[in-house]
Amino acid sequence: MTAVRESVYNKAEAAKSKNSHDDLNEVVDRYAPLVKRIAHHLLLRMPASVQVDDLVQSGMIGLIEAARKYDVSKGASFETYAGIRIRGSMLDEVRKGDWAPRSVHRKSRKVAEAIKIIEARTGKDAKDQEIAKELEIDLNEYYSILQDASGSRLFSYDDVMEGDDSAIETAAGELPGPCDGLQRFTFQEHLAAAIDNLPDREKLVLSLYYDEELNLKEIGEVIGVSESRVSQIHSQAALRLRARLVDWR
Repeated sequence: MTAVRESVYNKAEAAKSKNSHDDLNEVVDRYAPLVKRIAHHLLLRMPASVQVDDLVQSGMIGLIEAARKYDVSKGASFETYAGIRIRGSMLDEVRKGDWAPRSVHRKSRKVAEAIKIIEARTGKDAKDQEIAKELEIDLNEYYSILQDASGSRLFSYDDVMEGDDSAIETAAGELPGPCDGLQRFTFQEHLAAAIDNLPDREKLVLSLYYDEELNLKEIGEVIGVSESRVSQIHSQAALRLRARLVDWR
């Protein structure tokens, strides 16, 4: 365990067990730049009606949840785990307006379903060619789907918990059941494990983006691919997580 990860873990545990606002605030202050960077990156793909301050605010909520739920024993670094939760919270915030075309969501769901089918059949990570074949499309069309989906709501915590594209707010008068908290906590553990079990290249892209704070162009230079290809790999990682966690619906 690195000193940074141990420090974050200890602070998160302190925040949970003692409700220490000072410790939690320190974690938030430390990773606020990560929240802002993700917000500005997503803003480039958002309509003009979306304000960066709204994304940052929702991202901070995701960061706090990540700090409270992070379990270092699951393998994923805090930065990667928190980055996924931060991005998910931001995308959930714009979900109410759901600006992405419905066709993008439909095709993204089909990709996730194809990944699940292939991995259940083979017991291995689904490869690009296998996914395209399962979808009965060529590789270029598959990569086009990933590119279109790169700025949309690919992976949402509420997607997995609710299993549809409905609004994220709880219906009026509907209260959470007594098992909801336990279910959500267990899901957080499985999410961290799923991140750690991603294919090496996808995990590397997430690590470079969230842990090392490189932008897509810089990541492309590191791994020797174009910026658009990095975006596709990031999208595929999100869809693979969605496929592997689909049973949490």
